[in-house]
Amino acid sequence: MFSGEFNHILDIKYRYIAPALFREALGSHFVITKGLDRCLFVYTWEMWQSKIAELSQLSSTSAATRKFSRNFFAGALIAEPDKQGRVVLPESLREYAKLNREIVTIGVLNRLEIWDKEVWAEYNSEADMEYEQVAERLAEIRPDIIL
Repeated sequence: MFSGEFNHILDIKYRYIAPALFREALGSHFVITKGLDRCLFVYTWEMWQSKIAELSQLSSTSAATRKFSRNFFAGALIAEPDKQGRVVLPESLREYAKLNREIVTIGVLNRLEIWDKEVWAEYNSEADMEYEQVAERLAEIRPDIIL
């Protein structure tokens, strides 16, 4: 399980280094792909295989499924960190997530998310205002889950 928030700076070659706390869990290779809300999702190899299995169950006759799958899988990078634990983030992923030099990595249960620091701050300021309303909505959907 991943949790926490970590600030980092991409180097001049746009290399990403996962927070030390998570490197062992990520292993020798993991996947970075387009996430939602203009961030990147980082999955362990095992979780990526699980996502493939889940998404392959969706009907390819659905336009929404095709559109999502194309974006999700076409942008995927199988990351194999160098000896210092660095992975070069390709331009397509950097552009999608609007990444500049200052980034934030957050742990979200079964994945990490990579955010541009300013985009994360903006998202967080809006999310903070809605946090309690979202919690109430989740309680309506799943009353068995107690926060």
